[in-house]
Amino acid sequence: MGNTLKIQIWSDIMCPFCYIGKRRIEGALKNFEHKDAVEIEWKSFQLDPSFIASPEDNMVEHLAEKYRKDTDWAQEMLDNMTQNAKNSGLDFHFEKAVMANSLHAHRLLHLAKKYNLANDLEELLFKAYLTEGKNINDLDTLKALGLEVGLNAEAIDEVLHSNAYANEVQQDINEAQSVGVQGVPFFVFDNKYAVSGAQHVETFVKTLEKVWEEGKFDSKVTLLNTTDGDSCGIDGCD
Repeated sequence: MGNTLKIQIWSDIMCPFCYIGKRRIEGALKNFEHKDAVEIEWKSFQLDPSFIASPEDNMVEHLAEKYRKDTDWAQEMLDNMTQNAKNSGLDFHFEKAVMANSLHAHRLLHLAKKYNLANDLEELLFKAYLTEGKNINDLDTLKALGLEVGLNAEAIDEVLHSNAYANEVQQDINEAQSVGVQGVPFFVFDNKYAVSGAQHVETFVKTLEKVWEEGKFDSKVTLLNTTDGDSCGIDGCD
């Protein structure tokens, strides 16, 4: 492990539980004695790479159709998720959410990673989609968010108006499959232990302490037997 404990987080901007998971791991780090020695690496994951949004898309109707339920059921699901978010200090507004394909956002995140700005951009992207109702597939919106975290305008344009980092996004997704990721968020601690879902802060604290105490990592990632955390998979959010 050396002097750094590395956490890799597979996530999709379109996943509400990924934002909740981000807040919870941040909460855990505040209670972790060695937080200054922790490095976080964000990894790309797409719940639906083929998704094509249309102006008529509505979150409630989309969920009802996806799960073959009525709109009351879908609205209740979103209300529960909104309350879950509030418990972590987040303010979700699904009524404003603009459904989108997240590929461009992930490509921009890889540019941000190059300059150690991925965590800042990840935060702004989640907030833009889940709180502010912005279209995170819109290139002007993405450019504005990139500028806000300090990325160079020319570099942003070069990425957004090309296929730059598309291969890196796919490599992250392929890596996720190789370590058994079936839903996000998915956390790998020092290439040794994996935790699936937006677990409670206490679970993350215990994992951090366990990894720090054990030190050297193994070559094989072991999924810890934690209680199921809230997550989103290709079939939806649980």
